[in-house]
Amino acid sequence: MPTPSTKPPSRRAVLQMGSLVLLLGTQQIARGATILAVRVWPAPEYSRVTIESDGALVAKQFFVTTPPRLAVDIEGIDLSPALRELVAKVKPDDPNIAGIRVGQNAPGVVRLVVDLKQAALPQVFTLPPVAAYQHRLVFDLYPAAPVDPLEALIAERLRETPSADKAAPPAPTPTVATRPSTPAEHDPLGDLIAQRAQRPAPAEAPPPAVAAAPAPAEPPRTGNRATATQTDRLIIVALDPGHGGEDPGAIGPAGTREKDVVLRVAYLLRDRINATTVGGNPMRAYLTRDGDYFVPLGTRVQKARRVQADLFVSIHADAFTTPEARGASVFALSQGGASSTAARWLANKENQADLVGGINVQSKDQHVQRALLDMSTTAQINDSLKLGSVLLGEIGGMAKLHKPRVEQAGFAVLKAPDIPSVLVETAFISNPEEERRLRSSAYQEQLADALMRGITRYFAKNPPLARSRSV
Repeated sequence: MPTPSTKPPSRRAVLQMGSLVLLLGTQQIARGATILAVRVWPAPEYSRVTIESDGALVAKQFFVTTPPRLAVDIEGIDLSPALRELVAKVKPDDPNIAGIRVGQNAPGVVRLVVDLKQAALPQVFTLPPVAAYQHRLVFDLYPAAPVDPLEALIAERLRETPSADKAAPPAPTPTVATRPSTPAEHDPLGDLIAQRAQRPAPAEAPPPAVAAAPAPAEPPRTGNRATATQTDRLIIVALDPGHGGEDPGAIGPAGTREKDVVLRVAYLLRDRINATTVGGNPMRAYLTRDGDYFVPLGTRVQKARRVQADLFVSIHADAFTTPEARGASVFALSQGGASSTAARWLANKENQADLVGGINVQSKDQHVQRALLDMSTTAQINDSLKLGSVLLGEIGGMAKLHKPRVEQAGFAVLKAPDIPSVLVETAFISNPEEERRLRSSAYQEQLADALMRGITRYFAKNPPLARSRSV
């Protein structure tokens, strides 16, 4: 019989002790976390700081507006050499981050201060282990005045226009057959710049999620397009280099990263598009990302719609579990089931990019982006299939094809309801031979040439509709 000193504890006491054990256990796990890597991804749209660890980290954030800076207290860890590396990872030309300071704020608490170059809207969130990553603590630093894709396109044009007090350099030798031998008498993008310059500046830049839709008066895109005489305007092609930043995409046997290869191909194709006219209409390329940073799938669609793109071409490099798979492919959206098991498998893999790249699932913008991804139309898919067919034909003239026809599946990045959209898998980066080709400058040039020929052929048969003048 137990004595009073050995009386079993009450139920409440057991629960209290259990809670204490749980609290101590959580602190012990956090305190035992090891920092595996730190990364900084600068971009005009936002700069990202990532801290990867082998255990979940707990952080509290404080934002100070003057001067703008973000302070984050990371609990349960001590200052380590890995965290100190963040200081040196900030580049002088980072558009958003002026510098990073780290220090031991208290026992078991490391304070990280991100000094900013401008007012910002920071997002701090965690990501669970996925793909090659373990736990990630992420700071996304968005400018308070968000970058407008249309303004970015105009700014790029302004940078390339010689100033009035300087003599224009001689024109380079044309490298594309469709380039006019003499300069156009007027610049449609210059007209757009002039129109926007006459408007009073808005109080603040609109978020990308707003004003993404085209003017309601524009008729739907169908096979019965307007004639070339009705399209005396700039033709805009949105190029979408897949992956980027935290998301490397597929990685070949020799370590080639998909995100690097497709960006180089996009650069080459951009140069060709910017030097080309179709039916007297000059063309202009817009890149959804022009550097090594991550862009969510919905944002890629949003950007293309904001600049009122006439086409959307997403560029990727395929991969499979075995090295034998080879050949290029072209995909369009499917409103129903996928055209093959392989197409469904690939679409599911590509649609995981947001998980690997890392998005803040609690952000309100994600709800807007997801809404945009459910507005696909039959007319858009039909035009996408036409575009895909001519691209596949041109690629087949310089490389092996994986399938002889355009495949279809539910790719999230192809769901712009008013833009013909295709996804091009340039080759299998998981195949050693094709990986070597993808690394080759000559092969990249050939790919860009083939894609350019396909885009030109498409517009020759399907002139774009007249653009709304309310841009």
